[in-house]
Amino acid sequence: MPHYAQSNSMGDSDATLRRRATFAAGLGGSMQPMNGKSAAASQSSVTADLGRDNGLGKRDRMVETARSNSKSEKHKRRNDISERMSCHKTQESLLSSSSGFSNYRGILNWCVVMLVLSNARLFLENLLRYGILVDPIQVISLFLKDPYSWPAACLVIASNLFILVALYTERQLSKGSFTERVGFQVHCINMVNMLTFPAAVVLLVPSVTPVGGVFVVGTHTILFLKLYSYKDVNKWCRELSSVKAKKLARSLSCPSAQHLNGGERKVYYPGNLTIRDMYYFVFAPTLCYELNFPRSPNIRMSFLLRRLFEMLFFMQMLVGLTQQWMIPIIESSMKPLEDMDLTRMTERLLRLAVPNHLMWLMFFYGFFHSSMNFSAELLCFGDRQFYNDWWNSETVTYFWQNWNIPVHKWCLRHFYKPLLRRGFSKMVSQSAVFFLSAFFHEYLVSIPLRMFRLWAFTGMMAQIPLAWCVGRYLRGNYGNAAVWMSIIIGQPFATLMYVHDFYVLHYRQEAD
Repeated sequence: MPHYAQSNSMGDSDATLRRRATFAAGLGGSMQPMNGKSAAASQSSVTADLGRDNGLGKRDRMVETARSNSKSEKHKRRNDISERMSCHKTQESLLSSSSGFSNYRGILNWCVVMLVLSNARLFLENLLRYGILVDPIQVISLFLKDPYSWPAACLVIASNLFILVALYTERQLSKGSFTERVGFQVHCINMVNMLTFPAAVVLLVPSVTPVGGVFVVGTHTILFLKLYSYKDVNKWCRELSSVKAKKLARSLSCPSAQHLNGGERKVYYPGNLTIRDMYYFVFAPTLCYELNFPRSPNIRMSFLLRRLFEMLFFMQMLVGLTQQWMIPIIESSMKPLEDMDLTRMTERLLRLAVPNHLMWLMFFYGFFHSSMNFSAELLCFGDRQFYNDWWNSETVTYFWQNWNIPVHKWCLRHFYKPLLRRGFSKMVSQSAVFFLSAFFHEYLVSIPLRMFRLWAFTGMMAQIPLAWCVGRYLRGNYGNAAVWMSIIIGQPFATLMYVHDFYVLHYRQEAD
């Protein structure tokens, strides 16, 4: 009995100890050995329980992720359905500047079609009113009249004298027979005579027609600019050889040893002072002289024949439009000009603007593209940049810099930059360039017509304030429209003024 009671009390105490140990293990406290089990074994069992708990947590998170994905997919499907059902979104109108739309090819084609139709109507109206006035034989007869007395042709042939004088002067300067001062004086006398002698002949000889006069003074003006460039470049080459400079800062016309390219033969000063070199420059489509021009490899006969056909075609078109379209409008404009009827004068001016501008575009293409490419191809002249995209001009200055590249290069190289180096401001130098251009425009018009009205001079000088106003107040398409307006309206206005004055000066006096 006592033994039984003792054993029972021991069993109760063991159970109590086990419960305490289990409770302590659950609380994470220090564990004592129970029933022969170590603390490490108890810890491993606890870790296994925690692992089971973590596994359950991962599965729960995966279930939650799947549920959220299914919700997002349902939401996306709802958005797709709503987008398919929607027909509106935030956007600008195409004609708004903020839309970024720039493809107006259809509108450009529409403008071309409307231009063709309107001009066709005007041409048909002209035919119905005046009949066919085109007479090529009449134009040819002007050149064949009195074939043994062609003062214009004689003056063009006589221009070779000025060319040879310039070449002789440069040869004497290269040998030291002339001093720089003497050479400068000879060049000045030669070039002044080049402008005054043909002008005096055209003014004093009645047999020189206005067409022949334009051809003569135009030829001598081109030669004047060419020989001025010839004088300057050879002078720069003498300066280069005298000071032993490594390079010529003002021009790349005098190549040094490093400019040899693949063994190509180069010409050096004074080896360029030959008859062949001089006349190549005279006939080359450029106003700026160089010792070594860029050359094309060969002559393309198909290209040459296309340019020749274009030259003949546009020449005939200009003559035909002048006879059929320009002359009747000008003749009908004399009465309103005499009566100073401003309304009819404006109407005649607008009527004259269309054929005048069309003829100016034909002249531009026929001269700057067809004829200059023809001469360049014939001479294997490599630089064919005779014009840039002047039709995109947004300022008046850009137009004058890009529509006639040979003249622009000459003005920049031999007139504008020398003025800057002498200390003049850009504004004064630009004004001087416009003044020089205005002088030659008046020279090319007044001398053949034998009258001085300064309309061309005034028109060119008016480009200075016009360029300032357009550059300051107009931008983009508005500036481009202003440039086109000045071209379309300004030229026929000056033409009408000269024709009116010519008519009053000659035909009215004859009638009286």
